[in-house]
Amino acid sequence: MGSFAYSAVFFIVGLGLLIAVHEFGHYWVARKSGVKVLRFSIGFGRALWRKNAGPDNTEYVIAMIPLGGYVKMLDEREAPVAEHELHRAFNRQAIGKRIAIVAAGPLFNFAFAIVAYWAIFIAGVPGLKPVAGDIRPDSILGRAGVQINDEIISVAGHATPTLDAVRMAMVQHAVENSVVDVVVVDSAHMERALTLDFSEVPASAIEENFLQYVGYTPKRPPLPALIGELQPQGAALKAGLLSGDLITAVDGNPVTDWYGWADYVRERPEKAVTLTFDRGGKTQTISVTPARVEVDGKAIGRVGASPKIPDKLDDSMTAVQRYGVAEAIPAALRKTWDMSILTLRMFGKMIVGEASLENISGPITIAQYAGQTAQIGVLAFVSFLAIVSVSLGVLNLLPVPVLDGGHLMFYIIEFFKGSPVSDYAQEMGQRVGVGLLGSLMFLALFNDVNRLLG
Repeated sequence: MGSFAYSAVFFIVGLGLLIAVHEFGHYWVARKSGVKVLRFSIGFGRALWRKNAGPDNTEYVIAMIPLGGYVKMLDEREAPVAEHELHRAFNRQAIGKRIAIVAAGPLFNFAFAIVAYWAIFIAGVPGLKPVAGDIRPDSILGRAGVQINDEIISVAGHATPTLDAVRMAMVQHAVENSVVDVVVVDSAHMERALTLDFSEVPASAIEENFLQYVGYTPKRPPLPALIGELQPQGAALKAGLLSGDLITAVDGNPVTDWYGWADYVRERPEKAVTLTFDRGGKTQTISVTPARVEVDGKAIGRVGASPKIPDKLDDSMTAVQRYGVAEAIPAALRKTWDMSILTLRMFGKMIVGEASLENISGPITIAQYAGQTAQIGVLAFVSFLAIVSVSLGVLNLLPVPVLDGGHLMFYIIEFFKGSPVSDYAQEMGQRVGVGLLGSLMFLALFNDVNRLLG
């Protein structure tokens, strides 16, 4: 299966599952509240599959466009309702029930994320140990006293056994521009308590290479210069390199690991280099001209090749973040909460102009991530689904008409006002909401196309 088809399949499967979870929240609470459900649809547009079932003859639909869904309930505002069923119409329900039905969709997305993270933490999250390979002296970590070979074992009192756990914990405090306590242990197993000051970290640093900004370069396990995946239009593939080739020298200089030759290439954009490599026991030589790429305002060279990762890395450099069945519950709750707050804060920074709108991703980018994480493994794909589910929950709770949060806003106004918001105000709100949502979708697609072209 080609990479495009692979990504498309897992995008549809993943997004379809999350949409089903969201809509099932509305459906389940509506049924429990005594509201009649007429249709449960995953997707929009022409129906690919439909079935009527249940005591209310509810219509279940899978539609062509998998970018959303809806639950259609009995409602006098949409069609006449028989007198004997008026008590089952959505618009006749007490405000508390209506709020519960609308809020259930996003809440089920958060619940899905909690269950996903719970399962992930029980299975164990593998990763590199957060050991410093290099610390820039004038950086945030350098000024705090973090030294080479120090391992960061906790951030703000929470254990950080892997590099990803450290990065996520630091990013959360950087978004808040706060000061945080960390504990490090050196190569002699001596612990030290340090304080990191993220009060002046700009949003742009969080968007790019955050660890590099704070001055942290992780210690890397030995990695042979063995070619893994090659980009279709990359210089390496065009020059004739194949997956499985072992780079042994560049411009006559011996290559001992992947990092050495990658650094050499990075420093030579648009300058031809001579590679010597081993293919099936035979030594060959070719010339490759790294493409010029702008990263953080600096031109670097890239040949479009990634390393082939060994099945088993050095055990001394790897760790697993794992919890017991009971311990994983609070860990999953905390992870979902942290991801929700992080998503909300980053969205707020984009609104006020402190973060770039380029961070907004559309279906193309999401599909790419779906395919990539699915290729890595089940845990990576489930983690991806959890992140997207949190994003859907947060997005749908925003007070924008046409979203669940917009309906909740109207119900809250109704609660304090003592009467429903006027039809005119709701209609105007719907128009504004459609405009905002349309603009957001256009921007997301624009960013997707830009990433593809880039």
